[in-house]
Amino acid sequence: MKKALGVLALICAYAGTFAQSPVIIQKDPQIERMVSEVSADSLHANIIKLVSFGTRNTLSTTTDAKRGIGAARNWILSKFNTYAKTSGGRLTAKLDTNNYQPDGKRIDVPVILTNVVATLKGTDPDDHRVFIISGHMDNMRSNVMDREGDAPGANDDGSGTAAVIECARIMSRQSFPATIIFVAVCGEEQGLLGSGFMAANAKRDSWEIGAVLNNDIIGSNNSNETNIIDNTKIRVFSEGLPAYELDEKKAAVIRSMGLENDGASRQLARYIKEVGERYVDNLQVFMVYRPDRFGRGGDHQPYQQKGFTAVRLTEMNENFYHQHQNVRTENGISYGDLTEYMDFEYLRKNTALNLCNLANLAKSPSMPREVSLIMAGLGNSTTLSWKAPVTGKVKGYYVMIRETTSPVWQKKIFTTSTEVKLPYSKDNYFFAVQSVANEGNEGLPVVPSVMRRQAQAGAAGATPKK
Repeated sequence: MKKALGVLALICAYAGTFAQSPVIIQKDPQIERMVSEVSADSLHANIIKLVSFGTRNTLSTTTDAKRGIGAARNWILSKFNTYAKTSGGRLTAKLDTNNYQPDGKRIDVPVILTNVVATLKGTDPDDHRVFIISGHMDNMRSNVMDREGDAPGANDDGSGTAAVIECARIMSRQSFPATIIFVAVCGEEQGLLGSGFMAANAKRDSWEIGAVLNNDIIGSNNSNETNIIDNTKIRVFSEGLPAYELDEKKAAVIRSMGLENDGASRQLARYIKEVGERYVDNLQVFMVYRPDRFGRGGDHQPYQQKGFTAVRLTEMNENFYHQHQNVRTENGISYGDLTEYMDFEYLRKNTALNLCNLANLAKSPSMPREVSLIMAGLGNSTTLSWKAPVTGKVKGYYVMIRETTSPVWQKKIFTTSTEVKLPYSKDNYFFAVQSVANEGNEGLPVVPSVMRRQAQAGAAGATPKK
């Protein structure tokens, strides 16, 4: 009985410091409506059109009006410009070009590489954050240098490009405090050239990129060899420790705190899982703790290399008979990246996953600043403090908690304070803090750094003054 009373007194003491409010995560009606507008028919029509260009190899013709990479990018630009007309002036589109010389690898002639970029300008003039959705318009046959033969590229990466176009169609009719960029890049198969060009420009111009969602191969539900058929899962690949954080001093801090799985891109992956499964029915986000598929790469990586937060979204079960293959039949097996091997309901769900995350991020306040875990002697509680974000109307904050072995955040506690004391040991749990908008949209989590304070005399682990 005495023990029970002691526990009750402890809980009451904490309640006086930090009144926990029950967290009921509600869906944003605006985001729900946008998700419901994602159309499998619209995605199908866009991919049929992309396939109709015959080939979209980066080295293919740019002067033919109906065939090749030039015709494809002009069509994508026309789609963006059509959406711009109903955006109230918020959406603008352009061709972003750069000249490349032969490199002795996958570029054998001088080429003008062109990304198609549509920018939905944020409504808050003080909010400079940018959120990017990307897919690559180019494709390849069995030989990456083959620019003449037909290459449908329906799934790789017609699917990612179609998702970008569909998100632009729907989101251009709405407004968001932060800016959203929809981009179809070129030169992925030639060495991530288009995304590398854009990431370098973003770094040079000091863009405040909050997140990059790179979509590459997201429209097929089955695999070769294993013959699995499943349209209820999608993978999100995220790096753990960015290379720019691995100098000796920073690496020592990460190791001492056990934060090897808490880099910015991994936090984005957790966020995508939570928000995506909230809004998209019958879809499980499967996080993969790896920068990309084994031994391979994608358009999110140039952003990561420049210090930006980026992940790759890819279908759960890849079919390599339908990637990087000339269209043919051999030994009874049909090869080639054809539309008939896609699942457009699956693509619809994966596109909706992107849309709800982009919208939730762009409607959220910016991240809380100077998030700190207070160290002041030994103890079994945890004190966190932070400062309000620079931009956005803040209703409050979610303090997030998970066990050290958990891949996802397990508990969210709402508070309007900027310092809290929790009855959870910092030895046993990880913590983070999210800003929450008036409408309930939460931003990306921030993991605390350590702030040391002078322990009070007589406190556990403190040395009493003599």
